[in-house]
Amino acid sequence: MRAISIQFFARVDSNTLSRIRAFSREHLPDKRETLLYFFSGPDFLFATSFFPTASTYVLAGLEPVGSIPQLTSLSATAVEGSLRSLENSLGSLLSFSFFITKNMKTQLSDGPVYGTLPILYVFLARTGNTIHDVASVGLDEKGNIQVLDEPVGATATNQKAIRSAARGIRIVFSHENGPRQTLYYFSTNLADSSVARSGFLAFCERLGPADSFIKSASYLLHGSGFGRARVFLLNHSAVILQDDSGIPLAFFDSKNWRLQAFGRYVGPISEFGHRGQPELAQLFYKTNAVPLDFGIGYRWRRNESNLLLAVKAAPN
Repeated sequence: MRAISIQFFARVDSNTLSRIRAFSREHLPDKRETLLYFFSGPDFLFATSFFPTASTYVLAGLEPVGSIPQLTSLSATAVEGSLRSLENSLGSLLSFSFFITKNMKTQLSDGPVYGTLPILYVFLARTGNTIHDVASVGLDEKGNIQVLDEPVGATATNQKAIRSAARGIRIVFSHENGPRQTLYYFSTNLADSSVARSGFLAFCERLGPADSFIKSASYLLHGSGFGRARVFLLNHSAVILQDDSGIPLAFFDSKNWRLQAFGRYVGPISEFGHRGQPELAQLFYKTNAVPLDFGIGYRWRRNESNLLLAVKAAPN
C-alpha cells in the first residue's frame, strides 16, 4: 500500500497539484482569510492547492468524521485491511480529482479506521503539514462552536452533542515554519430542510467575507433544494472558484460579478446530462477562455475541464 500511495501522490502532484499551485499564484493573488468548500467531503488536497494561505478552511459533506484507534491495539490483519480501505478511498480523487459519493458510503463507514479523519490526516501529512491539535466540535443553532468533551470522532454521548446538527472536527496545523492554520470538517446536510437549523451557515457567516471553492458537487446547487446554500455563497463570498457543477451562471448578476472562464466547457457527463448550460457555453466561447494545463472535476481530462472564476465587484 505504501509504495502505491507514494506513486499516486507523486503522479497527482506532478500532473495536477503543482499546476494548480501555479494557477493559484497567477489568477488568485488576493485571497481571503477563510476558504469555504461546501460539498467537499474530505478533499483538503485541492483546497490547499488552490488556496494555500487561508487561515481557516471550512469543509462540509455528508460523510462521517470517523475515528482512528490506537493502531498498535489492532491485529495485523485489521491494520492491513484498514490501509487497503484507505487506499481505495483515495483512489478516485488521486486518479480523477473527485470522490465517488456512492463508493464513499461504504469505503468510509467500514472497519476500525473509518470516516474522513484518516483521509484528512493523510492529506495534511502528504502536503508537508504538522498537526498541533485535534478536537471534536459541534454547532448550536446560532452557529456557536462547541468543543465536545469526548474522544475525537466518537459517537455523540451527551445531550448537547446530540442536539447539534453539524458535528465535526477541528484540526490546527502549520506548514513548515509558517503560521498556524485551522481546518474544520463538518458532517452535515446542506439541503434547505436541514441547513436552516444546523447553525452551519451562521458559523460560516461569522468568519467574514470568504473565498469559496466548488468542485464535483453533483450539481446540487442547480436545484431548488439547496437554495439556502446557494444564496449564502453568493452573498458572503468575495471570490467563487468553481467548475460547472457549482452555482449556475444565471445566478451571477453581471452588475455584481466579474467572470473569467478557464479551460473548455463541453457540458456535463451523461449522469448529469440534464444540467447543461447553453449560456455558460456561450461565455466560454465569446470570452476566449484561458486554457487549463490540468484536469479537474467530473470532466477530469485536461482538454475537457472547466473552471469559472467569479470576483465580486467592490461596493461603490
